[in-house]
Amino acid sequence: MSGVFRPSNRKGVPAMTAARQKWSAEVTEQSDAMDLEDHIFESDDARKIAASLKRSAEHSHRRKAEPFQSAMSMLNFYINRAGKNLPATRRRVLEHAKDELRVAFGREKEG
Repeated sequence: MSGVFRPSNRKGVPAMTAARQKWSAEVTEQSDAMDLEDHIFESDDARKIAASLKRSAEHSHRRKAEPFQSAMSMLNFYINRAGKNLPATRRRVLEHAKDELRVAFGREKEG
């Protein structure tokens, strides 16, 4: 992927073009992590999100880490890339999906 850089107003930090800012969408679609069910992160059901991520991680031949780590990493990546634009209700569902993912893989819940 090639991005075109323009000078920024911050010393030594290039400004990013619109094409370069969409790198996260490309990562989600073409990542070696795993293949994801379409629109899975839009679900309001945390258990469904966790189950889908678990299935994807266990069946992926492209992931480089263990299934739990790959699934949790993809969920965290999605949450982080949304950043401040992620509404509180969505963030709660996705954070709950982390707990459901731990349960699905037989890991202890945090906190």
